[in-house]
Amino acid sequence: MDTNSNSKKKVLKLGMPKGSLQESTIEIFRKAGIRISAGDRSYFPYCDDDELEIMLVRSQEMGKYVQDGLFDAGLTGQDWILETGAQVKEVCELIYGKSGFRPVRWVLAVPNDSSIHSVKDLEGKTIATELVNFVNRYLAERKVKATVEFSWGATEAKAGMLVDAIVELTETGRSLKANKLRIVEDLLASTTRFIANPKAWEDPWKRNKIENISILLKGALAAEGMVGLKMNLPEEHLPKIMDILPSLKRPTVSKLTLAGWIAIEVVVEETVVKRILPELKRAGAEGIIEYPLNKLIA
Repeated sequence: MDTNSNSKKKVLKLGMPKGSLQESTIEIFRKAGIRISAGDRSYFPYCDDDELEIMLVRSQEMGKYVQDGLFDAGLTGQDWILETGAQVKEVCELIYGKSGFRPVRWVLAVPNDSSIHSVKDLEGKTIATELVNFVNRYLAERKVKATVEFSWGATEAKAGMLVDAIVELTETGRSLKANKLRIVEDLLASTTRFIANPKAWEDPWKRNKIENISILLKGALAAEGMVGLKMNLPEEHLPKIMDILPSLKRPTVSKLTLAGWIAIEVVVEETVVKRILPELKRAGAEGIIEYPLNKLIA
């Protein structure tokens, strides 16, 4: 018996974002079938997959740690990959955030009464942001010379008081409006990326593990806002049911033991269910069941 092949357990070192993306990331992993539990002060959460070794770090640092091989893979925003210039393999895009399933935006914002109305108006001005390197490159590409300062926090409060403008992250823009700021221009739309260390990507076992996680995470996100519907109906009513179901949704149809009856199953957007359920009932469907989806693998 060969004992050497099993002497060392194979483990994938995975970095997960600590901070604003932490809870939403843990929830996406849960829907993907990977349960993670992190205490308030713990940087090493429990995971029910013993092939994963997880550590929580700030998204801003993730790219460098993955690039340097301290993690085999990790999740971080495209914005921080661009900011740090990290040399990593982008495995897939995962569109989710702390408050919704859409990209986050880095925007140039100024006080409502500011004379700045375009990027060109920043000439000779001072800007505060966390995204210093990206903003400097953005201005250089447009041949605008301005001073870009790193902001350690409370960036919105600095606009008009300590600096002329800010480049800040926003999902809805509500906080900017509440602070009497207006958006001059969108600089970057950023989504979460699942990234890998190039050497880890070349390792067959690690690559397979990373790809498996990618498939599960994309499946969990694809299932967001979708539900499954099951129902029974007389076969002769199928054309009417098909007219009610959203276009491009072709159900699975199977015969029931009761002659002339069929069962159908289909995946639809949750937002349309409340509208079509009464119509399905009137069209002859019975025993209608709505159920949630954790994953939808295309």
